[in-house]
Amino acid sequence: MKSRAKFQSCAVKFSYLIVCIFLVLIAMANTNGQNQTQKVRLLKAHTEEIQQPIYREYRGVRLNMTMEEARAKLGNAAFRSDELDFYVLSADETAQIAYNAVHKVVTISVDYTNGVGAPDYQTVVSGALLERPDGSLYKMVEYKSEGFWVSYNKSASTVPVVTITLQVSRK
Repeated sequence: MKSRAKFQSCAVKFSYLIVCIFLVLIAMANTNGQNQTQKVRLLKAHTEEIQQPIYREYRGVRLNMTMEEARAKLGNAAFRSDELDFYVLSADETAQIAYNAVHKVVTISVDYTNGVGAPDYQTVVSGALLERPDGSLYKMVEYKSEGFWVSYNKSASTVPVVTITLQVSRK
């Protein structure tokens, strides 16, 4: 009888030990998972901090600049309104500057016919361009901390057009 009681006592102690080890392992796994999540968040925040816009202006015109400042930089527009100015800068280069209700620049879009005069895509969006099924190339980069995005698009037509767009992000 004594040995049976001793066996049961040992079995109970062993069971408690197994349960304690199991709980410690669960706690360690949970802590490790939280650490991994924190590391991912930190890395993501750090990456966004490091990612600095390469292309942020066109001929001195920047997003959120006033209409008057933009017009002073680019001169006389071929078409001019309170919402949009259209510039023909050469046979191969046109630009559209869009304004919001308080006359601040919200979009800068420039077209380069046959790519003539267009900056290299690496200086606009960096990294590789993506190809669409029609053969056109594109890439968009958003700078959330700066409140805007930039895109580079090259059409696949016989006379390709490179379009570079800067636009204030919607909030």
